[in-house]
Amino acid sequence: MMDINNATTPVWLTSSPAEAGFDPHHLEEAVTFAISSETRWPRDMYIDGIFVGSAHVDDKPPYNRPMGPVFARGGANGLVLRHGKLVAEWGDTHRTDMTFSIAKSYLAILTGLAFDKGLIGSIDEPVRERVKDGGFDDPHNGVITWRHLLEQTSEWHGELFERPDSVDWHRQVGPSVTSGAGNSKGTERSLASPGTHFEYNDVRVNRLGLSLLRLFKRPLPEVLKEHIMDPIGCSATWAWHGYETSWVNVDGHRMQSVPGGGHWGGGIVINSRDHARLGELIKNKGQWDGRQLLSREWVETMLVPSRLNPTYGLLWWLNTDRLLYSQAPETSVFALGGGSNIIWIDEPRDLVIVIRWLDKTCSDDLLGKFTRAIIA
Repeated sequence: MMDINNATTPVWLTSSPAEAGFDPHHLEEAVTFAISSETRWPRDMYIDGIFVGSAHVDDKPPYNRPMGPVFARGGANGLVLRHGKLVAEWGDTHRTDMTFSIAKSYLAILTGLAFDKGLIGSIDEPVRERVKDGGFDDPHNGVITWRHLLEQTSEWHGELFERPDSVDWHRQVGPSVTSGAGNSKGTERSLASPGTHFEYNDVRVNRLGLSLLRLFKRPLPEVLKEHIMDPIGCSATWAWHGYETSWVNVDGHRMQSVPGGGHWGGGIVINSRDHARLGELIKNKGQWDGRQLLSREWVETMLVPSRLNPTYGLLWWLNTDRLLYSQAPETSVFALGGGSNIIWIDEPRDLVIVIRWLDKTCSDDLLGKFTRAIIA
C-alpha cells in the first residue's frame, strides 16, 4: 500500500446555488446525504487481507492478488458544476485517489484520439489489421473489431499479464445484463462469437489498452497528458499505473501498458477536480476554450447505446429509459468506478457532478436529490 501526496488543481469560477438554478436548501440536503453515505470499503483498501478491488468481485486465488500499486483512500468528496462554474463542493476534492473503472472511459477517449489521428480507420475494422502482436491471430480473435472491445462484446480469448479472460466470465455488471445470471464468476462456459455477447471483462479491456499502446507507440498516460489533460488545465498530480507484469516491447522500447481499472491494483489515481474537467470536456462535445481536443463525431459515437446493452455505449454508461438510475434524467451519461466513483454528465442541464466514495446502494437516491434540487 502506498501514500499519495495532496496538491491543488487550477481554480474554478464559482456561482451561488441560486444563480446556478438550484434550490439552495435542496442542494445542501443532497450534499449532506453524499457526505453521510460514504462507501463501506475500508480506508486501507483491504478486506481480511484481500485487496478490495478483487474482493468485491469475488476473484478466486491466485487471481485475487494485486499486480499494480494500491493506495489507501480518502473520505467522501465531490463537486457540482453548472454552466461551467463550481456551485457546491464537499470533502477534499484535491486529494488524489484510485478511481477504478472510470479508467475505462479514459480509454474510450484515447481510442477517440487514435480515431481522430487516423491510427484507426473505422471502429468496425478488425483490430488485427493494425495490431500485429499475436493477440488477434487465431480465427476467433481475428474477427474482433475495435467496437467489440469498446462495447465489451469482444469475447477475446487468451491470457494477458498473468490473467486469463475466463477470470471475469459470468461477471454481472449493470441492470440490463442477464446472460449468464446465476453462474459463479469465473466458471466455465462456451465462448460466443465476437459481437454477440456482452460481458464486463477487465482482461479484455486491458487488451484494448495494450492495442492502443501498439498504435500510439507511446505510453498512454503521456498521450492523454499531452492531448487532453494539460490542455483542459488538469493538475500535475494524476497518474496512471500499470502492473508489474504489463511491461512490453514496442519497437525496441520497454513500455508499461496501463489497465482500464483498479481491479488488480494500478489504474488511474486522480482528484475530483481533474475528473470534473474531463466531464466538462465530454459535456461540451470535445471542445475546450475554443479548441476541439476530441472530435464531436467521436464523443457522439461514444455515447450511443450499444446493440446488446442499452445502458452501455463505448466504455461509458448511459441512462437509457432510466434503466441505470431511475431518479436521474434519461439524458445522463456516466463514467463509473468501484467504490463508488462517479462522473455524472447531463448536457441538457449543463451539469457535471463528481462523486467519490459513495455507498453504492445510495447512488440512485443521491442522483435524485441533486436532480430535484435543479429549479431553473
